[in-house]
Amino acid sequence: MRQLCCFLVMLIFISGHIFCKGEGGWMPLFNGENLDGWQKLNGTAEYKIKDDMIVGVSKLNTPNTFLATENIYSDFILEYEAKIDSGLNSGVQIRSLSDPQYRDGRVHGYQVEIDPSPRSWSGGLYEEARRGWLYPLEYNPQAKKAFKHGQWNHFRVEAIEDHIRVWLNDVPAVDLVDDMTRDGFIALQVHGIKEEALEGKTVKFRNIRIKTDDLQSFRKEMPESVPQVSYLTNQLTEREKAEGWQLLWDGRSTSGWRSARFDAFPDNIWKIEHGKLVVTGSEDGRGRPEGDIVTEEKYSDFIFEVDFKYTPGANSGIKYFIDADLESGDQPTIGCEYQILDDDKHPDAQKGVSGNRTLASLYDLIPADARYYAPHERQKRVNRDGWNRARIVVKGNHVEHYLNGIKVVAYERGTQMWRALVAYSKYAKWPDFGEREKGNILLQDHGFRVAFKNIKIKSLD
Repeated sequence: MRQLCCFLVMLIFISGHIFCKGEGGWMPLFNGENLDGWQKLNGTAEYKIKDDMIVGVSKLNTPNTFLATENIYSDFILEYEAKIDSGLNSGVQIRSLSDPQYRDGRVHGYQVEIDPSPRSWSGGLYEEARRGWLYPLEYNPQAKKAFKHGQWNHFRVEAIEDHIRVWLNDVPAVDLVDDMTRDGFIALQVHGIKEEALEGKTVKFRNIRIKTDDLQSFRKEMPESVPQVSYLTNQLTEREKAEGWQLLWDGRSTSGWRSARFDAFPDNIWKIEHGKLVVTGSEDGRGRPEGDIVTEEKYSDFIFEVDFKYTPGANSGIKYFIDADLESGDQPTIGCEYQILDDDKHPDAQKGVSGNRTLASLYDLIPADARYYAPHERQKRVNRDGWNRARIVVKGNHVEHYLNGIKVVAYERGTQMWRALVAYSKYAKWPDFGEREKGNILLQDHGFRVAFKNIKIKSLD
């Protein structure tokens, strides 16, 4: 019974309120009677108490409404149960903030998703009002099956140092490494709605408890089948090292890179700025002969990953299957290209065929389209003012492009269809285009300022 504080060990005073610390050091965040220790932020949706539950009620035309703990938490294990009406979206914020200096107090930080839509990303990790999706469940499709519609769902969140891991109904969902925010409040969300039919629907929470000490002893084992995603700046996690990942840029020097057409690195064009490798813009918005840079090594089967941030109107790209030994002078460097482009402001987005020159496309050949690979997604997820993550996977003749964790392009080189595509592209005059067994990887100078970081590769040879 609640009034006996099951298996009571000691009383804890938080923000002037008494909470019971029970067996294993767990402490309830909700006393079952009132909202002492919580505060409402941003929106005006209602939170009420019913039968030992916190019930959030959707309200038309109000921003996302959060019920946040008055206390701040750093390292912890959090468990709770949630049940949501069909048509709504919700989540639980962790290590989150509401700073008057940041977008007038807009709540921002990590959010463990509650998503009953056909997309099925419940348990995935989103970052509210900052970077967007950090761990969509396209990384871990098996976890999509864990959510129970119309029923109570149990969530477990381990936030320990720079590691955040999530389980949904005992199914491992997220393995994220990130060091942007190490502490903040915990908050329940009622998502804003625009449809009258959704007004008055509810999301319910119960059995909310937290543990803040002796965490290592209580950590659960995360199977290696769950991909680990890291946002550490220019460094590898221990798991990445064990899996064979290598940094292609150390964040400090130009080691491992050179001009695509010359032996030296073009340090008059590329700058190192606070852990970012930046290609500077030109006065005429055109690339310079020595501006493209390539890896000194060549690769065949690989997974390549890089974070990039473009300025308004920018154009750049990542080329692969380049043979830098054959490049010289003023001739264009030829290879398959993962397009980097401001689709809204650069005119090249309207050229080509069916959008095959837009961001993340196989340039001039295949348009990026997330809907084909994730049918319930919108066209593609782009952080227009922030960092985006490109991933290129090559396994023999099979190649895939990913943007922010979601597949947007897949193709087979060397097939009849491939050669037909090439024949109707700007690459038709280059024999056997895109069919080299191995090559350098290139970051393009197209005359616009673009920043890169977290450049890494895993060889699959």
